[in-house]
Amino acid sequence: MKIAFIGLGNMGGGMAANLVKEGHEVHAFDLSAEALARARANGCAAYTSVREAVQGAEAVVSMLPNGKIVESVYSAEVIGQAPESALLLDCSTIDVDTARSVEGEAAAAGYAMVDAPVSGGIAAANAGTLTFMVGGTAEAFARAEPILAAMGKAVIHAGASGAGQAAKICNNMILGATMIATCEAFALAEKLGLDLQTFYDISSKASGQSWSMTSYCPVPGVGPASPADNGYQGGFAAALMLKDLKLAMEAAASVGAKVPMGARAEELYEAFSAAGNGGTDFSGIIKTL
Repeated sequence: MKIAFIGLGNMGGGMAANLVKEGHEVHAFDLSAEALARARANGCAAYTSVREAVQGAEAVVSMLPNGKIVESVYSAEVIGQAPESALLLDCSTIDVDTARSVEGEAAAAGYAMVDAPVSGGIAAANAGTLTFMVGGTAEAFARAEPILAAMGKAVIHAGASGAGQAAKICNNMILGATMIATCEAFALAEKLGLDLQTFYDISSKASGQSWSMTSYCPVPGVGPASPADNGYQGGFAAALMLKDLKLAMEAAASVGAKVPMGARAEELYEAFSAAGNGGTDFSGIIKTL
């Protein structure tokens, strides 16, 4: 399949490479010449504009920084430029309203489109083990599933347009809050004189177990390898966690939901990022405790 891939950053670069590995013809675009060079080295055809990349495409996949950019790229450079038969898949994490607006514009122009944000981080993007949560019609999901499966381990239909973004926002609010709680628990355990490996051995098999504990432990040398073992570099940047928490707070306000733990997590990651740690993995917040 001929697939245009727009946005080749830390996540998109690995995702595009996995589409190539699965035998797809990938036409890639990014504003960064360095990112385009990496894509070319991974077997993609590099293009200097979105409009060129989407010509003749059977599908368009995007991984972009925010809703404003997604809206601009699709409105000005994808819709009306890609063939109407092309399936549009936006894998960015953006607000629900923008996702629905862009998908509505695409539908009005005759395109099928899904919002398909991801969970898993850079390592999963490179390994092709992402989880995709997908919003859109059943027909669009059926077309999107095999494309997304080439980049992930799980592809789940969350519901109608915007549902993928809603699921991603809620999921990452859980992640942000549980990581802070996990960091607090390790810090307290140490101050109470517990050996941290012993505490991990206990809590990872008890009711304190969570993904933040057993798959992404914030303590170096404890549990499976994680960014903590690499000076809190790589993985999922604190600035991106803050972005997702802000999206969650905006969504909560729009529907009158009370999210006190999510709100506190946003405050703590705001302070952590403002202190110069935006590029640090989000588990690095343990250093503040």
